[in-house]
Amino acid sequence: MEEKSIYTRALRLAVPMMIQNGITNAVGLVDNVMVGSLGTNAVTAVSIVGQLFFVFNLAIFGGLSGPGIYAAQYFGQKNIEGFRQTFRIKHWICGFCLVVGLCAFIFAAEPLIGLYMRGESGSVDPVESMSLAKDYLSIMIIGMAPFAVTQIFAGSLRETGEGVMPMAAGVSSVAVDVLFNWLLIFGNLGFPALGVKGAAIATVLARFAELAVILTAAFAKRKKFTFLKGAYKTLLIPKENAVKIIKKGLPIFFNEFLWASGIAAITQTYSTLGLDIVTGLNISNTLCNLFNVVFIALGNAVGIIIGQTLGASEYENAQKYSLKLAKFTGVICVGLAAALVAVSGIFPLFYDTTAEIRNLGQWFIVVTALFFPVQGFLNALYFTLRSGGKTLITFLFDSVFSWIVTLPLTVLMCSFSGLNVIAIYAIVQAADIIKVIIGFLLVKKGHWISNIVA
Repeated sequence: MEEKSIYTRALRLAVPMMIQNGITNAVGLVDNVMVGSLGTNAVTAVSIVGQLFFVFNLAIFGGLSGPGIYAAQYFGQKNIEGFRQTFRIKHWICGFCLVVGLCAFIFAAEPLIGLYMRGESGSVDPVESMSLAKDYLSIMIIGMAPFAVTQIFAGSLRETGEGVMPMAAGVSSVAVDVLFNWLLIFGNLGFPALGVKGAAIATVLARFAELAVILTAAFAKRKKFTFLKGAYKTLLIPKENAVKIIKKGLPIFFNEFLWASGIAAITQTYSTLGLDIVTGLNISNTLCNLFNVVFIALGNAVGIIIGQTLGASEYENAQKYSLKLAKFTGVICVGLAAALVAVSGIFPLFYDTTAEIRNLGQWFIVVTALFFPVQGFLNALYFTLRSGGKTLITFLFDSVFSWIVTLPLTVLMCSFSGLNVIAIYAIVQAADIIKVIIGFLLVKKGHWISNIVA
């Protein structure tokens, strides 16, 4: 019964996140297919800008994760003032990320996009793709601020155990996004046909809709979410607490930022073998992102549950739950992998592109699916280690590994192996098994168990 209870608790937290992120990614999938109907150049442009925003989004998530560890433990301790301080410091962190991100995208747009334009291709026009990517990016930056504020509120609500409200906000943004994509990409119901620009405008409108819903819903229930009472009387945080939270959170921020940068660098390395590969990876990632919301949501749920358990000083339970939940996540991912392989040959057909690019997309999907159980188990281990405040370990475990193992391996394989890109992709994915072994041993030993708010 205890096992059943912990799995139920994890699913209760994870399922709303799955629904929210699943719908969001489903819309991303629909957007991508709509843009895909505009041709290969449009898909390439949007996928390159998507890589750049992937780094910014992960920087926001990483910056909020440090305060999030404290928030979960403060909530378990029933310390509302401590929770309120973590909420305030999130605003400063997001403000910093926003300024840096805007400067990069406004003043260095062309060089950043150009990093992915170095490969050869018979089906992609680099000049047209660059022009479309710059148009798309120039509009997308408007949605960065509402996205950041939404993440502050969504994360804080989840750390109290509230998952439905962020989900509802996500669903509303999806509705706006789908509607305006249909209207503005193709020019339906008398609207102008703006193509790639229309896709960007729809996404920005969706960001503002999501923010409006979550702010309205959260402040309407201030009696329930007591941390919001007086939250904006000041944004100042006692120096001792601010230093403590930032010191613990910096490794997570750099971890997420460097990990996302590493993934972007790996994609750029693949692109040197041909621009077609960028488009093939985009097809694969669009579908796989729809499926991986399951293990990402379960990982977040694991982090919150273990964090609250540690905050209540129930150390034995934290140790027991950690491995059970990691195995639970891995088993669920076996089913996801089977489903993904089953649709791998069908999904690329929705894109108006060459047979070669469709074939690349299909095989990228299959390889990714085969490693889903590894990624699910690994994700749960990562969030377990992080929940105990072992942020330096997770920094070494994740982003440092990406830069000193995964990226050099990719560069060497692409430069000297002579293997085709699918074989290289499979070998690079297999490198994560090393992390699984290390993570499992670290979690099993229990050195991560710590109440950082006692």
